[in-house]
Amino acid sequence: MKFLAPFIFLTFLLLEVKGQFVPALFIFGDSIFDVGNNNDLVTLIKANFPPYGRDFVDHEPTGRFCNGKLALDIIAEQIGFTDYQLAYMSDKANGEMLLIGANFASAASGYYNATAILYNTISLSQQLENYREYKNKLVDITGKFNASSRISRGIHLISAGSSDFLQNYYINPLLFTTYTPDTFSDILLNSYDHFIQNLYELGARRIGVTTLPPLGCLPAAITAFGHGNNQCVARLNNNAISFNNKLKHRSQRLTRRLSKLKLVVLDIYNPLYTLITEPAENGFAEVRRACCGTGLLETSILCNQHSIGTCSNASQYVFWDSFHPTEAANQILAHELIRSGSSLIQP
Repeated sequence: MKFLAPFIFLTFLLLEVKGQFVPALFIFGDSIFDVGNNNDLVTLIKANFPPYGRDFVDHEPTGRFCNGKLALDIIAEQIGFTDYQLAYMSDKANGEMLLIGANFASAASGYYNATAILYNTISLSQQLENYREYKNKLVDITGKFNASSRISRGIHLISAGSSDFLQNYYINPLLFTTYTPDTFSDILLNSYDHFIQNLYELGARRIGVTTLPPLGCLPAAITAFGHGNNQCVARLNNNAISFNNKLKHRSQRLTRRLSKLKLVVLDIYNPLYTLITEPAENGFAEVRRACCGTGLLETSILCNQHSIGTCSNASQYVFWDSFHPTEAANQILAHELIRSGSSLIQP
């Protein structure tokens, strides 16, 4: 697979921050990074039941929206962690387990707080409050100086925006009749700006944020907005590209304004688009349909152990459910995220 060429070098590069391992990962955002924070919420947006997790450790569902590992899990392994950062809402997220960081991400959340409210999930602003609470716990465990050092040297990762468009804007007449996609993007980016500044004030110095994926190529998006055409929906992809360009410019402004901040935009759009448009070259046989059920619309509770048609070999599919990649796709995406984020760990 052609994406893997720089991987060995970058793995060794990622292992070192001024001679030390990256001490912690702090994760925010949506279902791309959620590892179970929605499990005990009263929401339809969760993945703590089969067939989710069937190829994960012990073949058990954890709340990850995947058959196996998220790209995040693979990144954590390659950085050198032997345990995954736990969902902060989990009962197990306490004591020494907090020393390696924590995962605050919640599926169906985004930069637009109303998206999380709509689905009764954990908004990005509430994730920030949870992080603030976490920081106080870390101070109790390690002392103020060590906690501050761990946070400043740790890597903070954010994935958000997809749910704001696909699960809110495009299906909500109160939004799409009021705002153009361009205007809505500006609203999201203002929230992003505020979030980064708050993280910085709390001590974060190394932050990576993912771009939007090619929204119009997700199986559910083609089904819902493709008007019977099985090709990627160009309008949605163009909105994602426009948002991503603005995200890069906004991030550059933040870096200039916050002198000690290392903020890197992690491109997920192009690697995923390449997998979708060149599947055979990357070892995949199916891109239009996801593995779970019919593969056209199922996600969350619609992707369950009674879903008819679920594939037997997910490694042949780019998508596990109609929104989320398989572990096989995540392996490639993780390597690309490591490559684009290599400057995060340079002294």
